[in-house]
Amino acid sequence: MSGTLYIISTPIGNLEDISFRAIRLLKEVTLIAAEDTRHTKKLLTHYEIDTHLTSYHDFNKEEKAPVLISRLQAGESIALVVDAGTPTVSDPGYFLINQAILAGITITPIPGATAVIAALSVSGLPSDRFIFEGFLPRKKGARAKRMMALESEPRTVIFYESPYRIVSLLEEIRSFLGNRRVAVCREITKKFEEIARGEVETVLQTFKGRKILGEFTLVVEGMRDHKKQEEVDEGAWEAQEEHDIQEL
Repeated sequence: MSGTLYIISTPIGNLEDISFRAIRLLKEVTLIAAEDTRHTKKLLTHYEIDTHLTSYHDFNKEEKAPVLISRLQAGESIALVVDAGTPTVSDPGYFLINQAILAGITITPIPGATAVIAALSVSGLPSDRFIFEGFLPRKKGARAKRMMALESEPRTVIFYESPYRIVSLLEEIRSFLGNRRVAVCREITKKFEEIARGEVETVLQTFKGRKILGEFTLVVEGMRDHKKQEEVDEGAWEAQEEHDIQEL
């Protein structure tokens, strides 16, 4: 029988944000495939885990995935982890998982921390319906195209961004989407955690001109153009009224 591929969520900052089950499995599996073995080693050392490590990342996924699949088929169990959070969310885990599915390998998720949900939970913005955009394209034209596509999006939108482009992203949101409410979360669960809430204009001033470090998760309010929404509602009502008349 083949082994199991465990998709294990690791802390996004505070090392205590990991489940008992995750720690147990990291000790029990034959091998841990890590995005950055040096980074994961710190977590393993903290919890006195001595399981063998191997690297699996975006630059070696095509050559490494067959090796991992072969070991799984031989009966070994492997844990897939990333530097922080849940594997396959904005990382190359997707490739390995699809190879495992094709090979008939059992894949088991071990839930845990993810910056997307952590940021949304404290944003103060609607959380019943949301979309995750991850990192926007770096090229100006491609970024503008994505922003324009989001202009009429009614759901809360979540982005990841680096400290080098967070101010630019806020300016782009102001330009393309208007002065919406946002929550900018920096270094979630870490020592210098910071959450700035308010309209884009206000939050922009919080970060403009500062030397900024850390990882950012940005939560943006969906479309709140009441005039546009009224036009949509009115159009739908008129269409329904015409349909009712035709039936009569």
